[in-house]
Amino acid sequence: MSDKNKNGFGPGTIVDGLYCATLTREQFEKTLAGGVRAVNLTATAPNTDLAACMSALASLCAIVEENVDRARIVTSAREMREAARDNVLGIIIGTQDATFLDHDVTLLHIMKRLGMRIIQPVYNEENRFGHGALADREGRLTGAGHQWVELMNSLRLQIDLSHCGYVTARDVLAASRRPVIFSHSNARALCESPRNIPDDLARKAAETGGTVGVTLWPPLLGIEKRPTLDDFCDHVEHYVNLVGIDHVAFGSDLSEGTKTEEKWLSLYGPKPIWPEVTGMLGDWYTYENRATPGFESMAEAGNLRDALTRRGYGEDAVDKIMRDNLLRVYEEVWGE
Repeated sequence: MSDKNKNGFGPGTIVDGLYCATLTREQFEKTLAGGVRAVNLTATAPNTDLAACMSALASLCAIVEENVDRARIVTSAREMREAARDNVLGIIIGTQDATFLDHDVTLLHIMKRLGMRIIQPVYNEENRFGHGALADREGRLTGAGHQWVELMNSLRLQIDLSHCGYVTARDVLAASRRPVIFSHSNARALCESPRNIPDDLARKAAETGGTVGVTLWPPLLGIEKRPTLDDFCDHVEHYVNLVGIDHVAFGSDLSEGTKTEEKWLSLYGPKPIWPEVTGMLGDWYTYENRATPGFESMAEAGNLRDALTRRGYGEDAVDKIMRDNLLRVYEEVWGE
């Protein structure tokens, strides 16, 4: 049985667990050229209210409508497979923060009807539901956060914890009845960033049936020197040894085409917005070096598969890491 007949995705294709590139036809083409056939899109900016969230979703729908031959919104594993068969990019509506639900968590019902499928409770800071990775590290999941977890489970929406503080994340993992993912969180054992996670959180995510997604964003791969694809493979290997091949995934976090040099400098320059994350990096971290060599465009996503193959992983293992593990989790959580 061919790979394509087995799961609807052609040989060598990829599912990106965290996608934040610009939404243009040219970018859709680049992404497809890299072998990527489905993405968890950060469709709304973190720390925004309901009105801004709705405006972002409306803009996304308009862009997809204008490019129906290159991209479509998908809400199930079946629709992901159908888009892949049609050589169209399947876009999963996701968000890295639930602040837009601050005043009414039951709006999750509406968000599901609008197509949203993957949600993080909190970004780097703090909101009604819990504490982010750069907020109070000992901050707990709140009472409203427990309501959020219960409703996410009941509605069969995917919980993602990548930007959570460690204690908040542990609380969510203990409370969830369905698989939980870290869409783009590298191993703190290899890179001492506060945005990376300790091994116990990776283990707990795997115990729920979920995955940990290795990202190529340079600050989460290396501190003192500019990281390479070898560092990406090191993090993959660490997780494979820690939680097993069935619980490791990929989340690019490549904001291709979204930031001018001026905008990038305002976020990561001499006075970075997150000094705990990028302020500790070596002088190598510049606008020109803002992406990992070998993966500076989504069109180069196939290089990641090649790097894992060179590291000694067989085709089935690479498929699991770069596509099939997330497919399995999404299908189990969404129930379709």
